[in-house]
Amino acid sequence: MNLSQLTPGAHATVTRISELSSEDVVAHRLRDLGFVAGEPVSLVALGPFGSDPLLVQVGYTRFALRRSEAARVEVQPGKA
Repeated sequence: MNLSQLTPGAHATVTRISELSSEDVVAHRLRDLGFVAGEPVSLVALGPFGSDPLLVQVGYTRFALRRSEAARVEVQPGKA
């Protein structure tokens, strides 16, 4: 499952970031922001009409991500 598939209020744990290539800038940036294996995440809110951006929380920090970026973060649903 990926982060973009969670429902608002749902908690999960990051399992990995999907990379499209060895020099994937988006995957590198997501890791820099704290989306690393074992880190608790939650989907806080969706944009207007369930669209972009998604408000996500990783650890104690909140970020606005595009749905396509959140889809790159693979998660294990459950209490984080």
